[in-house]
Amino acid sequence: MRLANVDGRAVLLTSDTDGIDVADASAGKFGPDLAEIYLEWDGFRAWAEDAVAREDSADARTAFTRAQLDSPSPAPRQIVAIGLNYSSHAAESGFEAPTGLPPTFTKFVTSLTGPDTEVTLPPGGNTDWEVELVAVIGRAATNVDEADAWDHVAGLTIGQDLSERVSQLAGPAPQFSLGKSFPGFAPVGPWLVTTDELPDRDDLPLGCAIDGETVQDGRTRDLIHSVPRLIAALSRTITLLPGDLVFTGTPAGVGAGRSPQRFLQDGEELHSWIEGLGEQRQRFVATPVSADDLATNDSGEA
Repeated sequence: MRLANVDGRAVLLTSDTDGIDVADASAGKFGPDLAEIYLEWDGFRAWAEDAVAREDSADARTAFTRAQLDSPSPAPRQIVAIGLNYSSHAAESGFEAPTGLPPTFTKFVTSLTGPDTEVTLPPGGNTDWEVELVAVIGRAATNVDEADAWDHVAGLTIGQDLSERVSQLAGPAPQFSLGKSFPGFAPVGPWLVTTDELPDRDDLPLGCAIDGETVQDGRTRDLIHSVPRLIAALSRTITLLPGDLVFTGTPAGVGAGRSPQRFLQDGEELHSWIEGLGEQRQRFVATPVSADDLATNDSGEA
């Protein structure tokens, strides 16, 4: 099953450009809001199993374009993100691979967007890319065993953990959450895919490219902490709630790990993909120069 957010309405996909409006097909039992669907995930999943095949779903068919897509979980109460969860990325960042739970931080929900967006580059910063597998929580998880952790996942999607490295690393202690939460810095989508749709949920090729040049190319089998291991470990400290997003970490190839370092520039396009989950694109633009900035530059005053 693939579930999309089309203009704020839950849609079960029948292709990449059309699907079944959940609220219409269920006569209002589920949807249209996706956040409510995650609160009733088990019941929704049971209903959705044969919704596409039912004849009465024909009247609920709807077509859409990529421009209408938003995050498949638009109102998570928590966005949990994991750092250094691939040995290759830990090495390029100058760290040893963690043996316990990797560094954990949050991306604030105001940074959340859909899959195809325009992102304004923060002034005076170095904005970096990090393609990641994202798990969407379908059942509350507290002290769950690793063997049971997949049962708490509604499905998987793609995320970009965009990171502004100057503010992230400034000060006496790193400000990971702030440096990774500028507007548009958490694009998620294009849709949620349940794991039964995937040939191997634990081994998915993922990568990203800037203007056609591949900069990251990895596989999720190389995660130090797999999805179930992460969820089990996190649930021993926090309760993961339905609709929450877990960014699971990025493979090697980020801009800060290169020599010389490379960061996203005005006019560049970032294309990210995970096999079986789809793709997303971000175009980057410089912060507009204000009239006050122009006046200051013309006068030569600081």
